[in-house]
Amino acid sequence: MLRTYDRFVAPPRDTATSNAGDGVIAAKDRPSNLTSASDQEVVAWAVRGHEPAFRELVRRYERPVFSLLYRMVRDRALAEDLAQETFIKVLNGLKSYRPEFKFSSWIFKVANNVAIDQLRKRGVDTVSMDGAPDAKTPDARAATALQLSGHGENPLQEAEARELGTAIEQAIGRLRPEYRSCIVLRHVEGHSYEEIAQMLDLPLGTVKTYIHRARNELRGYLEDRRA
Repeated sequence: MLRTYDRFVAPPRDTATSNAGDGVIAAKDRPSNLTSASDQEVVAWAVRGHEPAFRELVRRYERPVFSLLYRMVRDRALAEDLAQETFIKVLNGLKSYRPEFKFSSWIFKVANNVAIDQLRKRGVDTVSMDGAPDAKTPDARAATALQLSGHGENPLQEAEARELGTAIEQAIGRLRPEYRSCIVLRHVEGHSYEEIAQMLDLPLGTVKTYIHRARNELRGYLEDRRA
């Protein structure tokens, strides 16, 4: 069960809020249906101090942000703490968001920076390649997992695939944080090179270079394992 972020969903400093019946936004001007609004529209209301808009952003991105962080740090409690830190940074920095870009890319960039800062402070030796942590059924977990084996394998082949999966997790954990985030976003989360470049605020060529170097390092780690 993910944490509820209600206790820190508060407007940025120096921003007036509006709840039912008070605040700087008159009742007639408040959005009627936040759930059907675009991210950009919800952000615009949040910047104006409409507190339910902050809560709507958390509702939309709580699980995706947690999933990304969990895959990076492989520790549920730590991922929850980092998700909380991410949303504090997001909610206090909404005025810097530029609506011509996807909000999802902006918030994932914030989450990735939080994860990289943590990885630099302390070593986290594995990355989750199982299904997404919020997947509730076996089918959902299978659909979001990195596939290492095909169908119809015998028990020995399945055991070897699981062993390889563990080795890959450990190998990714040995990568420098920048390489690790690119590999996770590309091969675990399934984002395109262009999306990763936008999320990490990196040139497209740099993303491709990082992923190429990371693959070479992973190949070397796995070859050492077989030796």
